[in-house]
Amino acid sequence: MEAAIATIAEVGIGSASFARIAQRAGLSSTGIISYHFAGRSDLINAVVARVVADGQAYIGPRIRAAEPGADQLRTYITANLEFMAENPDGIVAVADVLSVRDADTQKSPYAEFHTAGIEHLSDFFQEGQKKGLFCEFDTSVMALAIRAAIDEAGYRCRAEPDFDPIMVGNELAELFVRAAAVEPVTGSGG
Repeated sequence: MEAAIATIAEVGIGSASFARIAQRAGLSSTGIISYHFAGRSDLINAVVARVVADGQAYIGPRIRAAEPGADQLRTYITANLEFMAENPDGIVAVADVLSVRDADTQKSPYAEFHTAGIEHLSDFFQEGQKKGLFCEFDTSVMALAIRAAIDEAGYRCRAEPDFDPIMVGNELAELFVRAAAVEPVTGSGG
C-alpha cells in the first residue's frame, strides 16, 4: 500500500502501473499485488480508503478534544492541513486520484467521500447554530467553501513544492472562524 501511494504521488495515477508499484516495493513480480487486489481500480480504491481512514484517525481525536464551536472549527481546519504536511505522498496521491473524472458523467468515482465530508461539516454547523455557537448562515455553503479551500490545498501540495500547509491552515482557520462567529473575533486565534 505504501509503495502504491508513493508511486501514484511520484508519477501520477495514469502512470502508476502494477509493475512500477512492484518495483518500488522491491517485489520481483506483480503477482503479490494481483493476489491482494482484483485489479488496478481495486488497488486505487484501497489507496483512497487508506488515506481517508488515516486522515480521520489523525483529525478526529483532535476535534473531539477541542472546545465546541469555534475551537472545533479551527481544529478541524488546521488538523486537516497538518495531516497534509505530515502525509504529503498520501495527499498528493489522493488529489491525483480525485482529479480523474468519468468520461460520461465528468464526476469523480470518489465523489461520495467529498459529499459525505460536506454533509458532516454542514451538520456540525447546524448543531452549533442551534446551540448559539455560530451565527446564522447557510451551513451547506459554508461547508462547501471550507472543503473547497482544504481540498485546493491538497492539489497545491503537488504543484508547489514550497507550499506551506501549516501557514495556510492557520490563515483558513482564522478566516472561517471569523465568518462563523456569533460576535466579532479580535486578534489572531491560530
